[in-house]
Amino acid sequence: MYAIIQTGGKQYKVAPGDFIDVELLEANLGDQLQFDVLFVNDGTSLLIGAPLVEGAVVRGELLDWVGGPKVTSVKYKRSHHQYRKFGHRQKYCRVKITEVSGVLATV
Repeated sequence: MYAIIQTGGKQYKVAPGDFIDVELLEANLGDQLQFDVLFVNDGTSLLIGAPLVEGAVVRGELLDWVGGPKVTSVKYKRSHHQYRKFGHRQKYCRVKITEVSGVLATV
Protein backbone atom coordinates (compact mmCIF):
# COMPACT_ATOMS: atom_id res chain seq x y z
CA MET A 1 0.00 0.00 0.00
CA TYR A 2 1.25 3.46 -0.86
CA ALA A 3 -0.07 6.99 -1.07
CA ILE A 4 0.84 10.31 -2.62
CA ILE A 5 0.83 13.18 -0.14
CA GLN A 6 1.26 16.92 -0.44
CA THR A 7 3.28 19.08 1.94
CA GLY A 8 5.31 22.24 1.45
CA GLY A 9 4.04 22.65 -2.11
CA LYS A 10 5.58 19.33 -3.15
CA GLN A 11 4.23 15.81 -3.63
CA TYR A 12 5.78 12.65 -2.19
CA LYS A 13 5.08 8.95 -2.78
CA VAL A 14 5.10 7.25 0.65
CA ALA A 15 4.52 3.83 2.19
CA PRO A 16 4.50 2.75 5.85
CA GLY A 17 8.04 2.76 7.26
CA ASP A 18 9.43 5.26 4.73
CA PHE A 19 11.65 8.17 5.74
CA ILE A 20 11.18 11.43 3.84
CA ASP A 21 12.73 14.88 4.10
CA VAL A 22 10.11 17.64 3.76
CA GLU A 23 10.16 21.42 4.01
CA LEU A 24 10.37 22.77 7.55
CA LEU A 25 7.21 22.23 9.59
CA GLU A 26 6.21 24.02 12.76
CA ALA A 27 6.29 21.03 15.10
CA ASN A 28 8.39 19.58 17.91
CA LEU A 29 10.47 16.41 17.87
CA GLY A 30 8.31 13.33 18.29
CA ASP A 31 5.09 15.06 17.21
CA GLN A 32 2.58 13.10 15.13
CA LEU A 33 1.90 14.80 11.79
CA GLN A 34 -1.02 14.32 9.42
CA PHE A 35 -0.66 15.01 5.68
CA ASP A 36 -3.03 15.88 2.83
CA VAL A 37 -3.65 12.71 0.76
CA LEU A 38 -3.99 13.03 -3.03
CA PHE A 39 -3.94 9.33 -4.04
CA VAL A 40 -4.10 5.92 -2.32
CA ASN A 41 -3.28 2.48 -3.79
CA ASP A 42 -3.44 -0.82 -1.90
CA GLY A 43 -2.37 -3.06 -4.79
CA THR A 44 -5.87 -4.14 -5.82
CA SER A 45 -7.82 -0.90 -5.83
CA LEU A 46 -7.05 2.79 -5.92
CA LEU A 47 -8.67 6.06 -4.98
CA ILE A 48 -7.95 9.41 -6.59
CA GLY A 49 -8.83 12.61 -4.78
CA ALA A 50 -10.45 15.67 -6.26
CA PRO A 51 -8.29 17.36 -4.95
CA LEU A 52 -8.01 15.40 -1.66
CA VAL A 53 -9.08 11.86 -0.79
CA GLU A 54 -11.82 11.97 1.83
CA GLY A 55 -11.33 9.46 4.67
CA ALA A 56 -7.72 8.61 3.80
CA VAL A 57 -5.10 9.13 6.50
CA VAL A 58 -1.32 9.37 6.29
CA ARG A 59 0.45 9.95 9.58
CA GLY A 60 4.11 10.45 10.32
CA GLU A 61 6.44 11.18 13.21
CA LEU A 62 8.91 14.07 13.20
CA LEU A 63 12.33 12.54 13.89
CA ASP A 64 14.87 15.30 13.32
CA TRP A 65 15.79 18.50 11.52
CA VAL A 66 18.44 17.94 8.87
CA GLY A 67 20.33 20.03 6.34
CA GLY A 68 20.29 19.38 2.64
CA PRO A 69 23.30 19.49 0.34
CA LYS A 70 25.26 22.72 0.18
CA VAL A 71 24.78 24.69 -3.02
CA THR A 72 27.60 27.10 -3.87
CA SER A 73 27.69 29.85 -6.44
CA VAL A 74 30.23 32.38 -7.65
CA LYS A 75 29.97 35.96 -8.88
CA TYR A 76 32.91 37.31 -10.85
CA LYS A 77 33.38 40.67 -12.53
CA ARG A 78 36.38 40.42 -14.80
CA SER A 79 36.84 44.10 -15.47
CA HIS A 80 37.11 44.84 -11.73
CA HIS A 81 38.85 41.57 -10.70
CA GLN A 82 36.05 41.11 -8.19
CA TYR A 83 35.26 37.58 -6.98
CA ARG A 84 32.54 36.51 -4.53
CA LYS A 85 31.67 32.96 -3.52
CA PHE A 86 28.58 32.20 -1.47
CA GLY A 87 26.55 29.15 -0.48
CA HIS A 88 23.22 28.03 0.87
CA ARG A 89 22.11 24.94 2.76
CA GLN A 90 18.35 24.28 2.94
CA LYS A 91 16.87 22.96 6.19
CA TYR A 92 14.46 19.99 6.14
CA CYS A 93 12.38 17.92 8.58
CA ARG A 94 13.00 14.17 8.55
CA VAL A 95 9.69 12.33 8.93
CA LYS A 96 9.00 8.61 9.37
CA ILE A 97 5.68 7.53 7.85
CA THR A 98 3.89 5.43 10.48
CA GLU A 99 0.44 4.86 8.97
CA VAL A 100 -1.16 4.83 5.53
CA SER A 101 -4.84 3.96 5.50
CA GLY A 102 -7.97 4.90 3.67
CA VAL A 103 -11.41 3.80 2.61
CA LEU A 104 -10.75 2.46 -0.87
CA ALA A 105 -13.19 2.11 -3.72
CA THR A 106 -12.59 0.36 -7.03
CA VAL A 107 -12.24 2.74 -9.96
